[in-house]
Amino acid sequence: MYSKVAKIAISKAAYHIDRPYDYYIPDDLAGRVLPGMRVLVEFSRYGAPVEGLVLALASSTRFDKLKPVIRVLDQKPILSGKQLKLALFMRERFFCTVYDAVRTMLPAGLFYDDSGKRKVKDAFREISVLNITREEALDFCSKNGKRAPQQAHIMEVLADFQSLVSKDLLLYSGSSRNSLVSLKNKGLVSFEYVEYFRRPTVEEDERKDLPVLTPQQSEVFQNILKSISGARFFTTLLFGVTGSGKSCVYAHLIRNCLEKNKSVIFLVPEIALTPQFIREYTSYFGDEVAIIHSGLSAGERLDEWKRISSGNARLVIGTRSAVFAPTVDLGLIIIDEEQEDSYKSESSPRYNARDVASYRCAEEACGLLLGSATPDICSMYKAKQGKYDLLTLPERYNRFDLPEVRIVDMKDELLAGNPGMISSVLAGELSSNIEKKEQSLIFLNRRGASKAVSCLNCGFVYTCPRCSVSLSYHSKGDRLICHYCGYTKRPEHACPECGGDLQQIGSGTQKIEDVLSEQFPEVTVLRLDTDAVSQTGDRERILSRFVDEKIPILVGTQMIGKGHNFSNVTLSGIVSADQSLYTGNYRSAEKTFSILTQVIGRSGRADKKGRAVIQTFTPDNPVIRFAAQQDYMSYYDYELEFRRLQNMPPFSELIALVAVGKNEKTVISCAGHIRSCLLAETASYDNISVIGPSPLSVARVNEKYRYAVYITLPESVKLNQLISNIIIGCCLNKAFKGITVYADRSPL
Repeated sequence: MYSKVAKIAISKAAYHIDRPYDYYIPDDLAGRVLPGMRVLVEFSRYGAPVEGLVLALASSTRFDKLKPVIRVLDQKPILSGKQLKLALFMRERFFCTVYDAVRTMLPAGLFYDDSGKRKVKDAFREISVLNITREEALDFCSKNGKRAPQQAHIMEVLADFQSLVSKDLLLYSGSSRNSLVSLKNKGLVSFEYVEYFRRPTVEEDERKDLPVLTPQQSEVFQNILKSISGARFFTTLLFGVTGSGKSCVYAHLIRNCLEKNKSVIFLVPEIALTPQFIREYTSYFGDEVAIIHSGLSAGERLDEWKRISSGNARLVIGTRSAVFAPTVDLGLIIIDEEQEDSYKSESSPRYNARDVASYRCAEEACGLLLGSATPDICSMYKAKQGKYDLLTLPERYNRFDLPEVRIVDMKDELLAGNPGMISSVLAGELSSNIEKKEQSLIFLNRRGASKAVSCLNCGFVYTCPRCSVSLSYHSKGDRLICHYCGYTKRPEHACPECGGDLQQIGSGTQKIEDVLSEQFPEVTVLRLDTDAVSQTGDRERILSRFVDEKIPILVGTQMIGKGHNFSNVTLSGIVSADQSLYTGNYRSAEKTFSILTQVIGRSGRADKKGRAVIQTFTPDNPVIRFAAQQDYMSYYDYELEFRRLQNMPPFSELIALVAVGKNEKTVISCAGHIRSCLLAETASYDNISVIGPSPLSVARVNEKYRYAVYITLPESVKLNQLISNIIIGCCLNKAFKGITVYADRSPL
């Protein structure tokens, strides 16, 4: 009955009804509806037409009656065939809707509002063009110089340039817009409109040559180059100690790809690192560089996306979302600090950039390069098993020594009468650095002034009314703040329950900054955390000031621990190494080892000897000992045995099914139902475990309770359809009304 049918994913479809829907293509839209384009269609009971994405075309349908495609929104496909396949892959692997995947892949500026207008318009620059000869223009100036001086000034400038951006023309001539419009109305000037790209501001360095590779770096480079030349999919893990010059190898690989007209995607874990890499790689590759991260405006992100898709930019540098960049002829994806949690999304779709990168490289027959000084345990295991190629850089660039590390037992400090957060050892090292005019980094991965405020008499603690966490005290503004939902209030002068004295418990970066400022009043102390970088560009300003003014001390969270190369930093201080070690998460030891190693590695990266001080209450913990020795392989062997005993990754795959809702009893009931379904459906499988239900580490966030059921299974066993069916079953079960259920593969 219908000869032209479009299979369409609907933007409003929830997960349990997300599938391709058939619509017929009217004759007046024939040839204009193509896969990868967005259209408007009627859907279910929605009054207004809704947006849909054309996944495929067909010549027939099994349905007797179809609704028509109402309108085509795009002039050409915004997603290629490969990108459509990627969206479908994400739906299957990360348990999201097709449109969840599409919204993640595309810049927000490409989407439409409810009225059907695009949220961000293309940017055009108005050009004023001289419509008469130069001699005629000068003649106009001489005749009208007194009667219309501003018009004469405009014509005088245009006589020299013939055409000029209108804004610049008015600036150079000192004339008004009305004068320019008058010339246009007389036919002497015409306007042309040329599209231009809104570019993020980049602090440009002079163009320079790539650094010369050391023999070790050259060997690694040649090995990867050999794999790239094979025009096949491969994954290489580059394991190099901090300061070994992995970025030099990256730069040479990028140049090789660009010379062959291949594109490269280069992912970094933090926005704070992006400006540093942008400056460095722009000095190597100029306008070939495009930037993608959440700190850009909607217009900038849209135009960078257009530059990439048109092939005008072949090197994409950015954070997690840059993995979706629409590159032309992809040749290599590089993921620096590949072990970082920031590559994993915590909102739908809950994807890991490494998984997406691996899929893209397999589809496009190109290479994936994972770089780290502390590789993810799973990545190193795959390398040891031969699934990844393994290359190493065991020495620092120019053979600089690794920092000397001292472990300070804070129990001894307490016995010696020092209850503060800065040990006598760390204080002495800071004094020494100040005298030598060398710089120091102080790391504490908790922002604010104090973790909590408590009553000395009755034990009362300020807690968030919407979340199951205590409120953190921030000295700036004298506020108690919840770091999960943003709830805030001012503390009372006395305990609201018994009238007793209140005290601050624990310390954050604000408190450490205040303590150091009091202890060293003659020097400036800077702080870098999310509270200090509330405005765009604050990160760059703080880091530039630290480097340019040689500020003696920089206090910060993990923002200071990754990727930075400070030549004058010779001391790294870790205030509380235990903070992330005993959280109960199976990856807590891995995260602790990684951040300690990274922070230690920030010191002594030039010709000055580096030192580090680790403060801890458990100095004999093997993880802290291995980090102090910068001994990743010993830590890896130690951690692998624990994972084997627990049957955790890399020996199994871990998936969490999470129930979220306002009624705790209903949430627990839903989680129990999920557990029962999993046990019943997997009873015939070997090596599958179902754990829970149990509350998440923060059980209540923004008035919603969160309980999870975990399943561990061999990677060879595929239960995607089973898990999808359980999610859909919970959505349709009236007993669980108001409960949201989602699946999270490899939860953090």
